[in-house]
Amino acid sequence: MAIEVLLPKLGFSMNEGTIAEWLVADGGQAVEGDPLFALESDKSTNEIESPASGTLRILKPAGDVYEVGTVLAVIE
Repeated sequence: MAIEVLLPKLGFSMNEGTIAEWLVADGGQAVEGDPLFALESDKSTNEIESPASGTLRILKPAGDVYEVGTVLAVIE
């Protein structure tokens, strides 16, 4: 069963964020709890942890702005 990787809401007023960098390549092995991508918001850059272990399938490229809750990738 695939697990969706969503753009998290890191602050009360956060509505969108930019994926600065994927730290695991498309098709690579994500490990639950390890950093998965770097997220830039208005105030900071944070490394976001993987919610599960498995093969990462990236749906949204780095460098673009996405709304909170957007499905960025799936882990199979």
